[in-house]
Amino acid sequence: MHHPPPNHVFSVFSFIGFILCAVPFWWHLEAWNTGTCLYMAWVGLGCLNYFINSLLWNNNLRNFAPVWCDISTHYMIMLNVAVPAASLCINRRLYKIATVKAVMITRAEKRRNIMVDLAIGLGIPILQLPFQYIVAGHRYDLYEDFGPYWFTWNTVPAYPLSIAWPLAIGVVSAVYCSMTIYTFWKKNRQFSEMLSSNRNLNKSRYWRLMALAALEVCGTIPISIWVICFNVSGGVNKWKSWSDTHWHFSKVEQIPSVIWKNDYHATVGIELTRWFCVLCAFLFFGFFGFADEARKHYRLVYTSLSSRLGISTTTSSSGVTSSTGYAHIPS
Repeated sequence: MHHPPPNHVFSVFSFIGFILCAVPFWWHLEAWNTGTCLYMAWVGLGCLNYFINSLLWNNNLRNFAPVWCDISTHYMIMLNVAVPAASLCINRRLYKIATVKAVMITRAEKRRNIMVDLAIGLGIPILQLPFQYIVAGHRYDLYEDFGPYWFTWNTVPAYPLSIAWPLAIGVVSAVYCSMTIYTFWKKNRQFSEMLSSNRNLNKSRYWRLMALAALEVCGTIPISIWVICFNVSGGVNKWKSWSDTHWHFSKVEQIPSVIWKNDYHATVGIELTRWFCVLCAFLFFGFFGFADEARKHYRLVYTSLSSRLGISTTTSSSGVTSSTGYAHIPS
């Protein structure tokens, strides 16, 4: 990690990650898959945020957009727990499907489940903003090629208020995932009946959702443990007072790439932060971008565009296209 990939390589992959999350978002929204939609929204906008920053601060260290830096760093703070929280929503929903006793779920129960998912997937990330402000030593840092990054004063309160949240959410999500797998093997036949009654979720999609959430948990927990251990090993400062922590809060540290890219720990922390978001986007598309329901929507989009352009998408039994007049010669 002393020599990370060139900045333009990340720019390309982060923009692709944004597109990969944006493409399937609408049909998942139509199916009211709250956890999945939250996952795509947070990750997709995260990729877009990192993409914009990689362009604005490419070979640049000027603090020319402080308002945008505040918006960007606030989103990063929320994103830090939002992806594990969205994964928790997915694992929670899969567990409830596996353990529900009634085949039919009432509209009130669906609304209640959506509200709980929103409280987890939106409420917890938003709650991070005031918590983070308590332990923020100054406004933000500015890294060349990366852009703005939030700063946490490494004190004892920083761990329960900010640093340990991804680990705690990941552990709860792992418990849900383990219980779901156990319940599935215990009630395989009843589980199949429940899925057959759910028009938005079949067995294949269920297992893809579980695999995605499980992989996210397997990434979140080790990374969170590493972050905690790394911060502790650097020495934890004693909390003195609010005024001491927030002294000269408007300060913005500006770090050239020649400095942070030659610091192993800084390079790992910065590159892992932004590439993890891109990896989540590609993982999601890998699980759902080529599934049957995705191909069906691709065909609908292709048919719609073809009709607008006057291109026929139907062929006769002899292989002759009706509107273009070109014949398909079988090989």
